Amino acid sequence: MSQAADTPLSSRIPHPALALRDANSQFDGGDVSFIAVCGILVFFMIPGVAFLYSGLSRRKSALSLVWAVAASNAVVIFQWWFWGYSLAFSPTATNGYIGDLRSFALRKVLGDPSPGSPLVPELLYSFYQMEFACVTVAILMGALAERGRVFPAMVFTFIWMTVVYCPIACWAWNTNGWGFKWGVLDYAGGGPVEIASGISGLAYSWALGRRSERELRNFRPHNVSLVGLGTFVLWFGWLGFNGGSAFGANLRAIVAIWNSMLAAAMSGIVWCLLDFRIERKWSMVGFCSGTIAGLVAATPASGYIPQWAALVMGIVVGAVSNYSTKLKYILRIDDALDLCAEHAIGGMLGLLFNALFADSAIIALDGVNTNAAGGWLNHNWKQLYVQIAYIAACTAYSFVVTAAIARALDCVPTLHLRATPEEEMLGMDDAEIGEFASDYIEVRRDYLDWSPLYHAKSETESDMPPSTKAGAAGNAPAAGDRHGVPDADLGHGPDAVPMRPLKGHGNGHGNGHGNGNGNGNGNGGDANGKANGGALAPILEKAEGGKDGAAS
Repeated sequence: MSQAADTPLSSRIPHPALALRDANSQFDGGDVSFIAVCGILVFFMIPGVAFLYSGLSRRKSALSLVWAVAASNAVVIFQWWFWGYSLAFSPTATNGYIGDLRSFALRKVLGDPSPGSPLVPELLYSFYQMEFACVTVAILMGALAERGRVFPAMVFTFIWMTVVYCPIACWAWNTNGWGFKWGVLDYAGGGPVEIASGISGLAYSWALGRRSERELRNFRPHNVSLVGLGTFVLWFGWLGFNGGSAFGANLRAIVAIWNSMLAAAMSGIVWCLLDFRIERKWSMVGFCSGTIAGLVAATPASGYIPQWAALVMGIVVGAVSNYSTKLKYILRIDDALDLCAEHAIGGMLGLLFNALFADSAIIALDGVNTNAAGGWLNHNWKQLYVQIAYIAACTAYSFVVTAAIARALDCVPTLHLRATPEEEMLGMDDAEIGEFASDYIEVRRDYLDWSPLYHAKSETESDMPPSTKAGAAGNAPAAGDRHGVPDADLGHGPDAVPMRPLKGHGNGHGNGHGNGNGNGNGNGGDANGKANGGALAPILEKAEGGKDGAAS
């Protein structure tokens, strides 16, 4: 009898712990740790986008964008686990356009080498690619600025991920995708991430329509400090985004990080200089915009081109993206946060730089792609038309399909994409979220304009409710200070503390309870305004002799 027949059955079946040890042993612990940390850094870009968008918007709509970015992140995580990863990276689909459901709910995704690189397991690769998808949708949420409803945007997110992002990711990164087979050079997502988010944001803005002229007039960021914070959080996370796309702790990852730093720095400087030429001011918003444009261009190119080419690319993208902000006026599309100019145009330029300056020696530094053709630096002349065709396909597909999804959703009852004019004027924070990014009161230079009238103790204190005695005693708290006098007791009702009317501006003022948004009409010294929220609205100064005050 053979030796196998004499061996007990239990000894021939490997213990689960031994099988797991075998799965881990085929990967280098340093590579796995590096990509895990890079994936976490990419996740950190989500709050960076939220802070950036919040700072760029008006105060009355700042929190709605934070909510949209956060909630869309949750939707993408579910979609990617459910079928998104399978539709993008399933190894058994051969149509070249989109994957199948072989890896539905991450079935059969565990310790095999990943589709992107044999250096990391597929389970880690699926997590890392999920964070790319989360960042892409977070960028896209900027199209909602100041007029988009958030719940329909979440429904849109799930559909968009399924029929736009997953197919384009399949084209470029799936080993059976048509772009991959054709030799497209897209290192970390010029097509799926940058062009898809920028062009889709433009299409969503087109479907929403322009903001009212009142909202477009005198628009400026409400908190530039948040813009700066968001930009540097993004820059920090972007090093994991681009560095980790080498899928290993190797020299190619370091080159990608260096190229990202150079492109971001040069693009920020150039954008800021172009703004200084017109305004004669060193714009912080301009510097941040240029920095992001440089990082966008580095996304598809940082792992392909040498450092000197990254420096040139930063200069070029800083100038081109700056001038591209005028495209929205030519197209008459209200792209409020310039998604097209920064993300789409930046991604296109990065892909074009791959055609010209991709170097096979840089690509081979990961120890895996040792036979890459490179670009014009390696006399691979056809790479230019390959890149142009890929750019055209991503651009056309993203705009057409996104516009179709948005228009179709807008026809569904309860899923109208845009808020009503009244909600837009009130602000999306008050209308949709019920909370505010900055819930504070605008205090005028003359503090007495906001203070309750002083009453002697003998005249008033015995008749006043306890909550208002502090205000009548001369130490009047600012309206909205809930630790002092409640808003409800200031200027309303028989027991209320009377408010001093504005000097030289008629006989009344409005008291609107909202985050700086409301309408109030007052007659005489007692003015009653009505709005929604919980804070005293600022008062617009009106012409001499006017009797009505407006809080807006």
